[in-house]
Amino acid sequence: MEKDQSKIIREQAPRSATREHSVPLYLTSSFIFDSAEQGRAVFAGEEEGTIYSRYSNPNTTEFINKVCIMEGAEDGLAFSSGMAAVFASFAGFVQSGDHIVSAGAIFGSTHQLFTELFPRWGITTSYVNAVDNEAWEKAIQPNTKIVFLESPSNPGLELADLEFLGSLKKRYPQIIFIIDNCFATPYLQKPLAYGFDLSLHSATKYMDGQGRVLGGVIVGKQDLIDELMFFIRHTGPAMSAFNAWTLSKSLDTLALRMDRHCSNALVLAETLEQNPEIVQVKYPFLPSHPQYELAKKQMKAGGGIVTFEVKGGRERAFRFLDKLEMILYTSNLGDVRSIATHPASTTHSKLKEEERLSLGILPGTVRISVGLEDKEDIIGDILQALEASK
Repeated sequence: MEKDQSKIIREQAPRSATREHSVPLYLTSSFIFDSAEQGRAVFAGEEEGTIYSRYSNPNTTEFINKVCIMEGAEDGLAFSSGMAAVFASFAGFVQSGDHIVSAGAIFGSTHQLFTELFPRWGITTSYVNAVDNEAWEKAIQPNTKIVFLESPSNPGLELADLEFLGSLKKRYPQIIFIIDNCFATPYLQKPLAYGFDLSLHSATKYMDGQGRVLGGVIVGKQDLIDELMFFIRHTGPAMSAFNAWTLSKSLDTLALRMDRHCSNALVLAETLEQNPEIVQVKYPFLPSHPQYELAKKQMKAGGGIVTFEVKGGRERAFRFLDKLEMILYTSNLGDVRSIATHPASTTHSKLKEEERLSLGILPGTVRISVGLEDKEDIIGDILQALEASK
């Protein structure tokens, strides 16, 4: 039987009459029916077939199929961006009066959904500390519709106990359990195997891996994907055929890239932990990480993100970032090129200061998305910037 990596590489849209080796781009808005009866049957769901690229397209279908193989999912949907996938994973299911339980350590834009947008529609959210197992069940209310988390979290790299949350799902089968699996990728972590209903990703990050295109994807249980399909058909957050084609090609090398991201990140984290200019280093596969044993249990490796706090707070962090020579300063992550970010002033700047501090996002916190360059070059650039920013 083929291993998953072989299945991913071999998975592709059916060949056309031209017998192409590499899947072509299907740059078409709609698809032709052979007859009026076929058109009726496809629209009625009695016959499988593509109708309109806002619904499906051979390129997006191929991309989704590959992610499903990786995650062990029944079906999935592709979106124009990671946040489109995040928004749909809530808006496709909730209604006024519903309640969401979420980990407190989440991406800034997701936090804005919970605190600024959803309250307009009568949807409330309770935050919990993701590492506190007891807190999850205590936060559940009679009207709780969704439990949501990121693990590892952005940028603090906190982990939730997926096995425990899977057991909680069994006790509350009516609640939809959703995880943002973007930081780990399906190569390092498979939440659906623990009982989660849906797993989502910003495909913009590691799935693309080269900072080229935007995309999002949700995979999981068939009945929930079917329900979400109704939502996206009538709201339109569809992924473009070009982006799907690009992402599908990138998935063929995800495993190889993640191995290098992780090995480089671990060496960087170990090096920085010994540096006197660093207050603290966070990386799941460092023995000093408070959830090191849990990380080894539920992740294949520690991922490609290293977060640390430099001495001297925000001013020192800014000087450090300005002194970097090779590493790029941008808010993206998951690129083959190493990237530095100051979360407090960029990705999480919309949070109140007390919210950032409670999540461990300090003025001196720097997030490094460790790329595929030689590890000596990555470490060398960071060390020289630390020295130059004293």
